[in-house]
Amino acid sequence: MNRIDRLLAIVIALQQRQETAQSLADKFEVSKRTIFRDLQSLAEMGIPLYSHSGPHGGIRLMDGYALPPLKLTTQEAMTLLFSLNAVTQLTDTPFNQERWTVIDKVKAILPEDQLRQLESVLKSFTIEIPKRSYKVPHLAPLLSYTANAVWLKVFYRSANHQRWLDILPQQVYTAHGFWYCQAYSATHEEVRTFRVDRMDNLEELDNIAMHEEVDVKRLAKFANQTHKSSNDQNLSDERIPIRVKVTYRGMLQVEQDPEIGECLMPISENEWEVRFDLPLTEWNWAVQFFYSLGLEAEVIAPEKLRLEIGGLAKKVYSTYFNSLTEK
Repeated sequence: MNRIDRLLAIVIALQQRQETAQSLADKFEVSKRTIFRDLQSLAEMGIPLYSHSGPHGGIRLMDGYALPPLKLTTQEAMTLLFSLNAVTQLTDTPFNQERWTVIDKVKAILPEDQLRQLESVLKSFTIEIPKRSYKVPHLAPLLSYTANAVWLKVFYRSANHQRWLDILPQQVYTAHGFWYCQAYSATHEEVRTFRVDRMDNLEELDNIAMHEEVDVKRLAKFANQTHKSSNDQNLSDERIPIRVKVTYRGMLQVEQDPEIGECLMPISENEWEVRFDLPLTEWNWAVQFFYSLGLEAEVIAPEKLRLEIGGLAKKVYSTYFNSLTEK
């Protein structure tokens, strides 16, 4: 991004929100000194900037100042259409109609030659999202409840239970083609992640009564956790070093896992190894995960993991072998 484009982008950013010199430097990948020079240049051009100090301080535009509507650059238009095309691959969203109409509106404001150039690029440039067959009728209200920190009574279908849960949703996100809700569960007394398509009913609870009922200190501990930090909370757990050798197909499966996907490293032309420290609380997950990879993975260590996976394989073999011998 050249300096003129960056100056314009800074003004646009400040129209939307207060920024700090550091946040602007991070956003535009330049130094704070460069940002200070840019801000000085904008002030000399007559852009009404002001700043205030303190823990919540930053740089703002004077109230009432706004730039006229601006045209999108080719890269900006491609960024927008690329993101919107990814959203259209989701089976269900809270904005099923809008995701199509906004694409049409973006295309409508682009010059014809620019649009042709973008469409040729976007045909070979995409985000792959698995196809799923499900509906999430409660997603739109769930987003509203999450934004407003509303306690909910949810009828939830898990692998082991179908029951009502009292939850305080904290974040809604999509991954692997599904929608998930991270929430503090009063039933479990911890943060859990729930599949939204498994929520059959939502009922709003009395927020005041729930806050009185739930241990305030316990709730405060979890209230600001994100998806990443909820996984990080196990850092203090006992951990077990894991080493697994995988084939090319096994590597494709492992790299999709958000926790261990970055732990892969090639050891030969057709083999990879994944090494990571497994929290003891995730032991059963590791057994099932690497067993599910079949012959595409071989656990090198620890021996206990090899034995448990081998035990599962023996049970499966015994089931099929016995049925064959009976015939």
